[in-house]
Amino acid sequence: MNYFELYQLPIAPAIDFTIAKQKFYELSRKYHPDFFINATEEVKAEVLEQSSLINKAFKTFSDKDETIKYFLLLKGYLQEEEKYQLAPAFLMEIMELNEQLMEAKIENDEVKIISIKSEILQLQSSIYEPIESILENYQADNITEKELLQIKEYYYQKKYLNRILDSIH
Repeated sequence: MNYFELYQLPIAPAIDFTIAKQKFYELSRKYHPDFFINATEEVKAEVLEQSSLINKAFKTFSDKDETIKYFLLLKGYLQEEEKYQLAPAFLMEIMELNEQLMEAKIENDEVKIISIKSEILQLQSSIYEPIESILENYQADNITEKELLQIKEYYYQKKYLNRILDSIH
């Protein structure tokens, strides 16, 4: 059973988090191990496994990027440990940002670091724009391979940008 089925959500790259949160609480109450203290060891093991699955699904649905990743994995558009090749122009831009950031860190230039962070956040916003309507209006029977590949490209670009942001903190 995949996370979407578990939470009774449609398989999609973006979900309604409010509904996921409600389902999490509902499922957590239903499968909480404390309610199965007197059950057989087999039932306890199943409940513990179900509880773990519920928590993993909620962790995934709590992060938009992880939801996209999980969706792409289910659809077969992403492989674990995949060596995805981003566009050279994007990689050059990332390399320049990394160089600027290293220089700013060496010089301990907080103003420049904040400026670079702002530039990265703007870049994240600009790469999201082309897929925003795809995510918001997703319909399983009406999506093209091109759109799925756009989502994949966005996922990997965002992943790169997040790594740089993480190095700033």
